[in-house]
Amino acid sequence: MMDSTIKTKSYIKTVLIIGFWIMVWQIGYIIVGRDLYLPAPFQVFSRLTELGAEKAFWTSIMYSVYRVGLGVILSIILGIAVGIISGMNDLVYEILNPAMVAIKSTPVMSFIILALIWFSSTNSPIFICFLMCFPLVWTNTVAGIRNVDKKLLEMAHIYDVSKKQIIKKIYLPSLKPYFVSSSVQALGLGWKVTVAAEVLSNPRHSIGGNLYAAKAYLDIPGLFAWTITVIGLSYIFEVFFVSLMKKKMGSHKPHA
Repeated sequence: MMDSTIKTKSYIKTVLIIGFWIMVWQIGYIIVGRDLYLPAPFQVFSRLTELGAEKAFWTSIMYSVYRVGLGVILSIILGIAVGIISGMNDLVYEILNPAMVAIKSTPVMSFIILALIWFSSTNSPIFICFLMCFPLVWTNTVAGIRNVDKKLLEMAHIYDVSKKQIIKKIYLPSLKPYFVSSSVQALGLGWKVTVAAEVLSNPRHSIGGNLYAAKAYLDIPGLFAWTITVIGLSYIFEVFFVSLMKKKMGSHKPHA
């Protein structure tokens, strides 16, 4: 009963916060007074409703979700695998670290332009998503490995615990919070860079391609509608992932 009351209060609070920002948006629209610069909330949500009735809208979402999903999953799998090796081996870390720093420091646009030369318009956003998210996951994984309790490792060596058990019982539990944090960040970043790559590569079915088309045809309510769609999808994926991780971690807790 108490849980349902807390959830209800949380929903009401969320609705009020959203309502507040829509009101701020409406005030901004009244002050600006030009639809070309800032359309009214009603115009944007009306355009979003129109788009939602079109099959092409959902097709574009499906393809963009595929690109983001594939790029993020690849970055998480390889980021964790390479990160564990790098965290446990100083030489591997020293070799890879400059590359990670370079990737994080280079403007995304530079990589997008290169990706357009190397890959097809469909695969370029996947590559960009992977490339931008990989260093994030790698860095968090290395941090997780290096923050493992040294006393536990010493104890494991004293009692001659196998490497497999050390990884399973010591390293992996230590990595969990870093894994969740990096994965959530990768999901958010993945949507941003993938859609940006889609804007430039303009694949046949994509959210980014529709954003570019809306800008080209000065469909400003459409531009805002597609942007809200990206924000909504990113939020849904993040909430779903976090709740899934909570259930998984909760199911592994020892029973009293």
